[in-house]
Amino acid sequence: MEIWINPACSKCRGAIALLDEEGADYTVRRYLEDVPTREEIRSVLERLGLEPWDITRTQEDVAKELGVKSWARDDGSRERWITALSEHPKLIQRPIITADDGAAVVARTDEAVREALSRRPPPRPADGRPAPPSSTPA
Repeated sequence: MEIWINPACSKCRGAIALLDEEGADYTVRRYLEDVPTREEIRSVLERLGLEPWDITRTQEDVAKELGVKSWARDDGSRERWITALSEHPKLIQRPIITADDGAAVVARTDEAVREALSRRPPPRPADGRPAPPSSTPA
């Protein structure tokens, strides 16, 4: 599990606190310093099931300077949005958690963080082997 954060963001700090409280195994990506590539943004969007305009912080000063609110929100404009997110990572909504099952969530609420946590694989037994499948009576 990976969480994209801006450490100055209270929602990010809250998500980290909840992950820690739940004993989650995760890595932190400070995405303003370790800027995602366009390909990584495409991948996260696919995992989120969202479009780039859905995760764009349109109230940021740079968004206003770029005029993103007036940009088309269609397939033909998708790459323009992705490029803007990559070139101006402050525009990316946060925090984003990429779950171990391949999904992702924008984790702005405790419920969204818990959704990501629910996607964790079950813990392995002490011997490190996968747990046997559970049997259910027929």
